[in-house]
Amino acid sequence: MLLRCPISGAAVAHGSGDAARPLSFCEVAVIVVSEDRFSATWSGRTAVVTAAGEIDITNAESLRDALLSALNAGALGLVVNMTATTFLDSAGVTALVRASRRAAATEATVRLAVTSPAVLRVLNLVGIDRLVEVHPSVADAVASLPEHRTEPLR
Repeated sequence: MLLRCPISGAAVAHGSGDAARPLSFCEVAVIVVSEDRFSATWSGRTAVVTAAGEIDITNAESLRDALLSALNAGALGLVVNMTATTFLDSAGVTALVRASRRAAATEATVRLAVTSPAVLRVLNLVGIDRLVEVHPSVADAVASLPEHRTEPLR
């Protein structure tokens, strides 16, 4: 979507009886980010939240919200599917750490499924791989959860 807006302090045209009109405009591109960007699928008390593409300052808050929402909804097991994640910056790391802390406070278990060498390197450099188990696939991550994590909600 493209919006046109008058530039503050711009010269104004005056016509006979016409209202003042700005002469200068700027164009602003508006990008709408879908709230479904980070979808969650459930199996019993386990949620798998998928985070594909680049995770950076522009979308890390949405990722954090998706992870915390899953925990708030009663997830005892939370797998972050990052097998299609191509980039992770410090804002994305912060989202993962916050979810991990919330999970620990609610006795939930978090696992990461990551395949990208670049993302694995970031996780290793900041030490998240010592805080949260990292697995090469979603299946491995889910299988590593304690048994009661797949029981249905009551």
